[in-house]
Amino acid sequence: MAQARAHLDKFMKVYSALPLEERKLPVVVIGDEPINWDMAHIEIRGNTVLGANIAEKLTALKII
Repeated sequence: MAQARAHLDKFMKVYSALPLEERKLPVVVIGDEPINWDMAHIEIRGNTVLGANIAEKLTALKII
């Protein structure tokens, strides 16, 4: 749970600084599906399994 909160905090810091149009662009690909910033926000904030995968990938890529 603490790790999920840490991911959310890091994600929100980056996400909140993005221009609105930038949030519609893909940021990561999970499986064969491109994930944009808005979708990542919904999943990470909802603490879903997909959100955890997205957060891990963004962390590994040093995006958050």
